[in-house]
Amino acid sequence: MASPSDDAVQTASLLDGPVAVLGAGGKMGLHMAGMLRRALDSAGRRDVSLVAVSRFASPSARDAFARFGVETLSADLLDSAALASLPDFRTVYFMAGIKFGTSARTDAFRIFNEEMPAKVAQRFAGARIVAFSTGCVYPYVTPESGGSREEDEPAPTGDYAVSCLRREEAFAAASARRGTPVVLIRLNYAVEFRYGALVDLAQRVLAGQPIDVSTGFVNVIWQRDAVDHILRAVELAASPAAVLNVAGLPIVSVRQLARRFGESFGREPHIIGREEPTAWLNNPARAHRLFGEPCVSLDQAIDWTATWLQGGGHTLGKPTMFERRDGKF
Repeated sequence: MASPSDDAVQTASLLDGPVAVLGAGGKMGLHMAGMLRRALDSAGRRDVSLVAVSRFASPSARDAFARFGVETLSADLLDSAALASLPDFRTVYFMAGIKFGTSARTDAFRIFNEEMPAKVAQRFAGARIVAFSTGCVYPYVTPESGGSREEDEPAPTGDYAVSCLRREEAFAAASARRGTPVVLIRLNYAVEFRYGALVDLAQRVLAGQPIDVSTGFVNVIWQRDAVDHILRAVELAASPAAVLNVAGLPIVSVRQLARRFGESFGREPHIIGREEPTAWLNNPARAHRLFGEPCVSLDQAIDWTATWLQGGGHTLGKPTMFERRDGKF
């Protein structure tokens, strides 16, 4: 999951250090930092400092980064003094934010997804920044459209998606004001063994739980491929801020995914509802053209996920709620 491609190593050979992964404690942070460290080392740049920054709730969380040779710092990015005390990073991968359990706390979106990014953008105005966002800033589109493209106007649904657009705007404003090179990553949806839309669907099939197909179509991309594309996207950072969709193709039917898992598990999925004509869908043609198509196919991702769950592999226990159409998570 953290093995860099040869092209990622080439990108790492050009990075200005020190390098930071801010908000590294989330579901992708370990693999992001691990791939960066391995790519830097493979490029002969062991001298370049790479630091994973998070609040790190437990020592074991930091140990996982240490096994990759990644330095860690515990810091609250909302704390101005803590933010000021961080090294003057020259390359920043920003992953911090909040999504789940906030439907009744819209102030949390404002604090974590708007105010914090603005502070980070100001603190690291002299850096090259890759800022995570989401395809949820786009409007719902039909699968026949091929998904939203980078040049399409955002039209977010729900407080979470609106706050993600505000996060983008904070970095874009800093880029315009200070000339900070920025690329905004609109991701839909990274999946791996322990987490993601495929795990959600497979677990429901295994448990005989109903699967609502109202949100009838999704993009999924294996996390290793997503991290590879995001690592390399630093090459696109610019002022004004650039935008890059990171996702998988083809756009896939949720009903068909459920049936595929049903075949793997030898049971019929319990499907309810009818497909709405639109969904949050992302067109990653530009990333695929620049960085190549994902190495892990949809078939392989389905097979790996089914095998992992059948073998009793653990999960993160965090459903994605990808099927929700009201934007409330």
